[in-house]
Amino acid sequence: MGGIESRHDGIVSSGRKRFVKKSKAVAVDALYNEISAGSRLHLSKGITILESMQQTDKVAGQELLRKLLPKTGSSIRIGITGVPGAGKSTFIETFGLRLAEEGHKVAVLAIDPSSTVTGGSILGDKTRMERLARHPNAFIRPSPSSGTLGGVHKKTRETMLLCEAAGYDIILVETVGVGQSETVVRGMVDFFMLLVLTGAGDELQGMKKGIMELADSIIVHKADGDNLKLAKKTVREYRQLLHFLQPATPGWMSNSIPVSSLKNTGFDDVWSTITEFKEKMEVSGMWHQRRQSQTKDWFQSMIRDRLIDNFFAETGMKERVSGLEQRLLTGEMTVASAVDQILPSKKNDD
Repeated sequence: MGGIESRHDGIVSSGRKRFVKKSKAVAVDALYNEISAGSRLHLSKGITILESMQQTDKVAGQELLRKLLPKTGSSIRIGITGVPGAGKSTFIETFGLRLAEEGHKVAVLAIDPSSTVTGGSILGDKTRMERLARHPNAFIRPSPSSGTLGGVHKKTRETMLLCEAAGYDIILVETVGVGQSETVVRGMVDFFMLLVLTGAGDELQGMKKGIMELADSIIVHKADGDNLKLAKKTVREYRQLLHFLQPATPGWMSNSIPVSSLKNTGFDDVWSTITEFKEKMEVSGMWHQRRQSQTKDWFQSMIRDRLIDNFFAETGMKERVSGLEQRLLTGEMTVASAVDQILPSKKNDD
């Protein structure tokens, strides 16, 4: 008798001890169809492929993105940052739930450039927004940066595009980290919000003017109970201050709004502010202009990232750089001369 023939998933193996591994090739067409149909499961799979460092996944991911590109660009992209303790997650969950209940599809992308190990901790993000994570109209995903802000540019932007292709019309981008990440997120969203607490007097002393100048709206959070009176005073103080700052968006006067996630108040004002902003910016042409500028910025950022990757990928380059660093630390050479050792300046021949 011949060997036993078995068939699994279209793969034939003869004999009991012969096995053929199933191909791991990404079925791009199938993923395209499922993501276009709004499947959250396949959206997650698509994002995972885009984030993969495997060459086959990189090729498949870019092919998937290319096919989905015509379905992107129709969402409102909203960036949200805040001082420690301002309650960003609570605000986002309450705001996201309201929008989802109204029929919007809401995607939340949480960025933590400081998290090089966990990449933002997907369990942490979903635990912080449990109710929103369970809503059928919501999708929550961390956007790991691989330890670099350039990584934020690539991964978050591509994730946004996939979410838009899956039908999400509101993208909320939360900055978990602090510092330079605010500038990076400002450069990839349409509308940027800064969450603060009451008591502007002390807080303004420690807040960077630069971060405030990024905000299209300042949300005074936890405006409820005994804190309500002070919150209204804080709102007035911010409104006065905003008159002296350069507008974050030309043609738009940034405002300040009191909001309570506990009492579910102020969110109508937040949403009407965002929709008014969109209408004004579309009429003035700034909406399209900002999107185009951000695409060029993304392109240039990826060129720089690719050049750096290619530079360190050269045989022996990491060792050369390490050796030069040691000579710098011992004072044997200047930084400029060390750079010239590995990147000689081009001189014009007269």
